[in-house]
Amino acid sequence: MAIEHIVIVGGGTAGWMAAAALSRIREGRNLKITLLESEQIGTVGVGEATIPPFVEFNQALEIDEREMLSATQGTFKLGIQFSNWGQVGESYIHPFGNYGYDIGGINFHQVWHAMRQRGDKRPIQAFNLETMAAYFGRFSRTQDYNRDDLPPMNYAYHIDASRYAGFLRQYAEKYGVVRQEGRVDDVALHPETGFVTCVTLQSGEKIEGDFFVDCSGFRGLLIEQALETGYEEWTHLLPCDRAVALPCNRDDGSPPPPFTKATAHSAGWQWQVPLQHRNGNGHVYCSEFMSDDEAHDILVKNLAGKPTAEPNFLRFVTGRRKKFWNKNVVALGLASGFMEPLESTSIHLINTGVNKLIALLSLDGVNEAQISTYNRLTRKEYERIRDFLVLHYNATRRTDSPFWDYVRTMDVPETLTEKVEIFKANGQVFREEDELFTTTSWAAVMMGQGIAMEGNSPMADDVATHMAGEVDEMEKSIRWLVERMPGHGQYLQKYSPAPA
Repeated sequence: MAIEHIVIVGGGTAGWMAAAALSRIREGRNLKITLLESEQIGTVGVGEATIPPFVEFNQALEIDEREMLSATQGTFKLGIQFSNWGQVGESYIHPFGNYGYDIGGINFHQVWHAMRQRGDKRPIQAFNLETMAAYFGRFSRTQDYNRDDLPPMNYAYHIDASRYAGFLRQYAEKYGVVRQEGRVDDVALHPETGFVTCVTLQSGEKIEGDFFVDCSGFRGLLIEQALETGYEEWTHLLPCDRAVALPCNRDDGSPPPPFTKATAHSAGWQWQVPLQHRNGNGHVYCSEFMSDDEAHDILVKNLAGKPTAEPNFLRFVTGRRKKFWNKNVVALGLASGFMEPLESTSIHLINTGVNKLIALLSLDGVNEAQISTYNRLTRKEYERIRDFLVLHYNATRRTDSPFWDYVRTMDVPETLTEKVEIFKANGQVFREEDELFTTTSWAAVMMGQGIAMEGNSPMADDVATHMAGEVDEMEKSIRWLVERMPGHGQYLQKYSPAPA
């Protein structure tokens, strides 16, 4: 059956990202897109940190970066600072850019390790532009210096998620998406195919559609409550199941740092996302080892200023739907599954879900090849992100609480064990197919949390012997560039200041 009407159930970041992207395929086609949203239903709205592919998502929509950052109180993000994860008191940055660059097909961190064994004392962070700029609170875009002999700046954003949804609403409506206020009360299925045919609002109005996008959050109104798709739970690997979110001022008047902070506590971790006029904060924790009151108290004691709202307590079950695309329904955002925001992948999974949907969608109808391909690729993506998140917990050396004892000693997927053991042997990291996290990402977390390379790649030994001068030039270029960058706060005030 031809698709002439796409119905998006739910707004928020997921709904409006889907609406904005799908709106671009309406041009010249007989396609109607309706987004159903109820002001009675609040959105989670805490996914405020992004990763570099999100920059590409906005570019594909031809969104003006300055306008978007100004409207969302946005700042730039160069990576994530992890504190207290390996041991209490330790800290490292997972940067967006690479350590140095590959030499002769050998990963730079392997060359660095070989040089270090020969007495070179420079930390690997000195060979990463994003890390050094973050340490000194500075920022520039690659376009600002436009030099082929200098490394590019890889970045993402911190944004106010609610403001971003509003920004995309204006964009999508400009391209013909129709927003309708209303709360879904019932879902009708075709008696033979099982496809969703229409939803009924509380007002009694029926909204018929040919294809549905479920952005209804944890409830999964279509994908779960109507289609009973099923859920694969991962709490044995990622045991945190609660969060409390609480925005605050920056009372000391300091400029926003160009990185997210993830600080581990006794039974979870705290995020700090700096926007232009406030910080987004939250404490992710495991209810088996910590009460809501204790989690709230820890969060409040570690804020940078006075809270600007009431605490928002969230409950979740880590895992994924057994199918992300079922019948004529695709689930996005929290309706598709949930993994804690440790590496800022929540908005990214919406982004890639939308991209795959648009790539596979045919307005001639739905077929099994589309469904199976979408589900296979998305399942693989979820599992690889899951393994990377599990690494942060399992690679700890903390022994100060029952929570850390559990995650340090738990059984982990064989795919993760294999990755760690290969890295220990000689520092090799294999990035499989279109895996999200880069060689530098894996190396940064493993080295940052104390997983050491126990041997050298023979090729890395040879490169370290003959290419020491080239390595020196890498460090000098990064140092020269960072010294000439403006402060992050200064850059924002000139480039994309948010309205007071």
